[in-house]
Order: sequence, then C-alpha cells, then structure tokens
Amino acid sequence: MAATCVTGKHDQHDVYAAQCPCRAMLDLLANKWSALAIGAMERGPQRFGELRRVLQGVSPKVLTQTLRRLEEVGLVERTVIPAVPLHVEYELTELGRGAARPLRSLREWVEDNIDALEG
Repeated sequence: MAATCVTGKHDQHDVYAAQCPCRAMLDLLANKWSALAIGAMERGPQRFGELRRVLQGVSPKVLTQTLRRLEEVGLVERTVIPAVPLHVEYELTELGRGAARPLRSLREWVEDNIDALEG
C-alpha cells in the first residue's frame, strides 16, 4: 500500500503518477553513474580520484555532478579532510547504504545474466 504524500501534491506515493516525487529519486538511482558510484562507496569512504579510477569512463564533470546530486538528496556525505594536502572523501549515509542493497542485487543480476540478455 502506498504511503500518504507529505508534499501535499497528491494523496499517496505512486511512482507511476506523473507528479509523484518518487519519480525524481527513481531517475537518480536508475542513472548508471549514480548506481555505480553508490556501489563503489559500499567499500567505504572514497576520494574523488579513487572513484574516477573505479568508475572507468566517467568524466570528472559528470562524476562531480553525480556526487553533488547524491549529496543533495542525502545519500552521500562529503567530508573535507584538513590534511596537507587537503582532500575530500565521499561516503554513503544511512539512506545511501539502504539504497545500495537493491542496487547491488541489480548489478549482480546483470553480471549473472548479461550473456543471455545480449542474445
């Protein structure tokens, strides 16, 4: 059963409804770079350069945009480490760890079934 919408824009959360705020979150989580970045951060806090190495093919601009968006919605926490030289770490919040579980299952399913899917 759907929950009552706290936005007041509709009575219940329904991801199929055009105005449901769930759609924006689903869009973010379904983005390949978001899903892969969340997976990479399951290993623990990561620096930007580490994430770029793990996420082969992502541009610095796209990774920056992805991390900022994940931080804005509360899935990732950005911490500035006051060391010399200064560096920044990104890690999953409690909500981010919750989102990571189903995304991990999806990644594993894709890896297990890619040969059959490509026909």
